[in-house]
Amino acid sequence: MKKMLFAIGVVVIIGLGISAVSNISQKTKIDSQKITIVTTLFPMYDFAKNIGQDKVAVTLLLPPGVEAHAYEPKPSDIIKINKADIFVYTGELMEPWAHDIIAGADKKVKVVDASAGIELMKEEEYEYQDEVTHKEGEHHEDEDKHGHHHSGVDPHIWLDFGNAEIMAKNIASALEKADPQNADFYQTNLKNYQAKLTVLDTNYKNSLSTCKTKTIIYGGHYAFGYLAKKYGLEYVSAQGFSPDSEPTAKDLIALTEQIKKDNIGYIFYEELTSPKIAETLARETSAKMLLLNGAHNLTKKDYEAQASYISLMEDNLKNLTKGLNCQK
Repeated sequence: MKKMLFAIGVVVIIGLGISAVSNISQKTKIDSQKITIVTTLFPMYDFAKNIGQDKVAVTLLLPPGVEAHAYEPKPSDIIKINKADIFVYTGELMEPWAHDIIAGADKKVKVVDASAGIELMKEEEYEYQDEVTHKEGEHHEDEDKHGHHHSGVDPHIWLDFGNAEIMAKNIASALEKADPQNADFYQTNLKNYQAKLTVLDTNYKNSLSTCKTKTIIYGGHYAFGYLAKKYGLEYVSAQGFSPDSEPTAKDLIALTEQIKKDNIGYIFYEELTSPKIAETLARETSAKMLLLNGAHNLTKKDYEAQASYISLMEDNLKNLTKGLNCQK
């Protein structure tokens, strides 16, 4: 009787083992059927996840906490790109290293320039400039040294929600070509996501139209030109386009005088870089500090909290509403 029970137990265990192996094999098969997407920056990563949902496997090249402008791809990153079905980047102004990788990429990889169809904003289009902002033709040496001088054009296109809609559409188009049988699925998800961006845009318009203060003083690199222009705000950045650039003593004095003169109560600082410039301005003027997130990448804390592009932009609106003294 004991031998019979043992034999039955062995059969059950073997059966469970075969079932487990079968389940693993089936999961591997299902995963292998997903469209693989590699993106450079967080906004495209989040757009791709929202549009592709369970039909895609999306990888963000930037590890959590890494500043986008300081990033250079490793050999393992290049391998990821070559193994992907779709590679999405913002454009060569934001990722100057992408050109060589794209030129040498496997021909099966569909390359998506998310900026396609977007009119990039030039420096002379900024509504507000003084001697503490970059003027046309000027740049810091650090920008050339680190390969991130943007030739007088602002590459931070995702900070205009209209542009974000176009970027999402570019990703959806690539998915439809890679997986035409699910084109309707991607189109539906695209429309749903664009509707969320429209709501976000409406909330920004309504809130920022009531602000008593119209000037954003930013103790970081120049990233919010699109946002400021769209919502009728003035925007002064202590740095140029590169987070590595340093303002001169003259720049800081001019900013300090402006903050005091205009009675500005809040200075904004950026994510993933040292807030020392904002701290210096706050110390000299008794102003307080608030985060204004460019959303290039996530902090480790935001990554663990599963923050989204929209949630980051909603947090930005809360801080802008507070820092610019807007009516609620």
